Amino acid sequence: MTLAEFAEAEGEPGLRFELAAGVVQAVEVPELPHGMILWELDRQLHLWSAAHPGVIRYQASGDRCAIRLPGVQSERHPDLALYLTPAPDPVSPWDHWVPEIAVEVVSASSENRDYVDKRRDYLLAGVKEYWIVDPGRGAVLVLQRAGDTFREQTATETYATPLPGFALDVAALLAAGSR
Repeated sequence: MTLAEFAEAEGEPGLRFELAAGVVQAVEVPELPHGMILWELDRQLHLWSAAHPGVIRYQASGDRCAIRLPGVQSERHPDLALYLTPAPDPVSPWDHWVPEIAVEVVSASSENRDYVDKRRDYLLAGVKEYWIVDPGRGAVLVLQRAGDTFREQTATETYATPLPGFALDVAALLAAGSR
């Protein structure tokens, strides 16, 4: 399927879809622990953002954002995307607007997609940082762009992010998924 055909397609209720190299992938709706981790991440970011207005221009997840790769016919929807620049086109920004930070929370069914497929696609798209929150491993793998590759850093307690003064409380993030 082409990216244009994917943009016009209608999905089935209860499923999310992504396009990966021209192949439609049905993505299971995550379970509650996944959502609790994202809720904790939202909480941390909103508290920080209240004291640092205007740094994050847009924060979105799932179907409220897209990373499009027309050259490989892919469209990805991060669990969370942080945009630090204004949208180049407020009506249809997704072909040109790339988040500085993309976040995925690993589920049993998404491990290969998060660690391999999305890693490749996010690097190709120009994402500057990719956080892979992995409750099973008890860590966040931070991938920082270094030219045409990612540099890896593992965080288990805190991570000093590129957002000025924002340290991600990794321990609280991971604990939220086990509540």
